[in-house]
This record gives sequence, C-alpha cells and structure tokens, in this order.
Amino acid sequence: MEEKKNIFTYIGQVFATYGIIVAIFMLFCVIIGNRAQPMSSLYSFGSEGLSVGTLAQLLLLAAIITFIRVLFLTDILIKNMPLFLRSILFLVMICAVIALMAFFFEWFQVTDPKSWIGFIISFLLCSTVSVLISRIKENYENKMMEQALKRYHNK
Repeated sequence: MEEKKNIFTYIGQVFATYGIIVAIFMLFCVIIGNRAQPMSSLYSFGSEGLSVGTLAQLLLLAAIITFIRVLFLTDILIKNMPLFLRSILFLVMICAVIALMAFFFEWFQVTDPKSWIGFIISFLLCSTVSVLISRIKENYENKMMEQALKRYHNK
C-alpha cells in the first residue's frame, strides 16, 4: 500500500534528486572541470568545486525534475495515459528543461555542436543509469513482497 504523500515527501524527493545531481557534477568537475572551465558556467572553479550559483541552479533543476516526475509518473494529474508514454514524455520534458537551463545559465556553449553532443551523451548515460537503478529497486521490492506473501500464506 502506498503511503499518503505530503509536502515533506516532495521536499525529500527534491533533495534526493539534488544529492544525485550534485554527486554527478562533482564527478564531472574532477574529470573535466579544468577543460570545461572556459566554456561553461557550471565549472567556473575548474576542478576545484562547484560555485554557490551552480549549486542553486542544480537545486532548481532538482525541484523542476520532481514536479515533472509528479506530473507524469504518478496518477495525481494524468490517470488515463499509458505508463510508457508518460515515461517518454517525462524524459523529453526533462531534456527540454535542461536545454533551456543550459541556454539561460550558460551551462555550455549552445552554438557549439560538440557541446550538444556531450549533453546528449551525458543525458542518455544518466537516464540509462537511472532506469537501471529503478528496475533493480523495483525487482528488489517485488522480491521482498513475494517473500512477505509466502510468509503470510505459510502461517
């Protein structure tokens, strides 16, 4: 049975998403920070770290992702759309939001095709990892539920 959601549930989801995003950007910062520094506001400190402005932008992104997740991946607002279509729309909306934020916050040179290729590759990689983690979590939860049902029936 799904627990009743409240504002703290969504705040928790925002910060869980934020933590993952920041961890990913910390890794990118170490790997490409110095090379990306002249081309991206995200890496204004090179491999030394992320600025407060960048962290605030990533928090905004996490909040938007959580809102879009609630919109497309729960039955709160959209009830009669297949999950597969909702998942595709979710990813398309996230990609569009990131592209808009990249343009607005100068995350990368939007006129450079290499920047877009890098963005698409990193987006697809992160999305793939996210889907894989979600599937592993779902399989684990299903296994736990099956075991609980077996224990219940054996009593």
